[in-house]
Amino acid sequence: MEKQVIIDKEFWDLFPDGQINILTLNKIDNTVDEKDDPYFAGLLKDASKESHEFLQNDTFRLNPVVDEWREALRKFKTKKGARSSIEALLKRVDQGKEFSPINPLVDIYNSISLEFAVPCGGEDLEKMDGDLHLGMAKGGESFKPLGADEDSPALEGEIIYYDNTGAICRCLNWREAQRTMLTEDTKNAVMVIESINATQAKRADEAIKKLKELTDGYFKIDGKIQKLSAESPSATVEY
Repeated sequence: MEKQVIIDKEFWDLFPDGQINILTLNKIDNTVDEKDDPYFAGLLKDASKESHEFLQNDTFRLNPVVDEWREALRKFKTKKGARSSIEALLKRVDQGKEFSPINPLVDIYNSISLEFAVPCGGEDLEKMDGDLHLGMAKGGESFKPLGADEDSPALEGEIIYYDNTGAICRCLNWREAQRTMLTEDTKNAVMVIESINATQAKRADEAIKKLKELTDGYFKIDGKIQKLSAESPSATVEY
């Protein structure tokens, strides 16, 4: 089977220098094996150390990665208090907090996100209803975030990931939906790394290669990398 990943015109209008790197993973076993916990804990610990490179300013919000993504979220309608996923990870590092393993795929992408200071996430391809879009919300798209029991619909003018059923991730990479989240049952996934300028894009290119290297090695597969831009805004993913 196959689906499309489509970056709508509205995204490129706001971020003409943006880039979306994707990695498709097929037939993986994402179940947690406790004997591998030390490996993933080490991966996250090492990545946390690497991330200090991006925390040179004692004033957290003035670090370029944090400032760039806050500025990005100011370009469209957002839920009050929304922050990029990479800011949330770097904030934990800045506060001296450690990361505990969740499941293999999440642990790997969190380590990549930290090491390269890029927003990184993933969706279960089999749980998505049709194609995956990144674009502007009409408003009211259904969305149940992680850990919530009630619907929290997207706002009109918000930049979201969405499918035929509703929102998948709100405010770019801020908050993930329960519906398509990566779990131990995930067999086929699409991983996404976002960038909005040339400096970030260079790091994203390195990050997606490292993500493929780690996922290929752990899951014994051969993931497929694709790059989306304003000139090439869609890609086919198979599963």
